[in-house]
Amino acid sequence: MIPVVKLASETLPENYNPSLFNYFYETFPDGLWVAENLNKIIGFIIGVKISEEKGRILMLSIAEKNRRKNIGTALLKSLLKELVQHNVRHIELEVRTDNKKAIQFYQKQGFKIVETIKNFYQNGEPAYLMTTII
Repeated sequence: MIPVVKLASETLPENYNPSLFNYFYETFPDGLWVAENLNKIIGFIIGVKISEEKGRILMLSIAEKNRRKNIGTALLKSLLKELVQHNVRHIELEVRTDNKKAIQFYQKQGFKIVETIKNFYQNGEPAYLMTTII
C-alpha cells in the first residue's frame, strides 16, 4: 500500500492519512486497481460499494509522466467492470471544479455533472458531483 500512498501524495492536492488507504481496501478489496510499469506502480484507482446498487470512485491517480496513455481509462474500465460484478449500477465521484482535464476525462467516460458541492475539499474549494449509470 505504501507505493499507492506515495503516488497519491505526489499527484493529488489533498493530504490523505495513509491509514485511509487501508480502510478503503478493507472496506472493499475489489475496488483497488493499480497499473504497473517495470514493477513500479504508475497509477491507481480506488472505488467502494456504498449501497446495494451504488458505488463511488474515491481516487484516480496517474504518475505525471504516464498520463495521456489511456492508463486512467483502463483503470476506470477495470473498476467499473468489477463493480458490475457486485451488482452496482450507479457510480458517483467528486472532482474539483477547476480540474478541467479530469472533468473532460470523466465526461468522455459517460459521467455527467449533477451538482456543485461548496467547501468540499480541505482548503474549502468546491467540487462537482458527477454520476453515471453502468
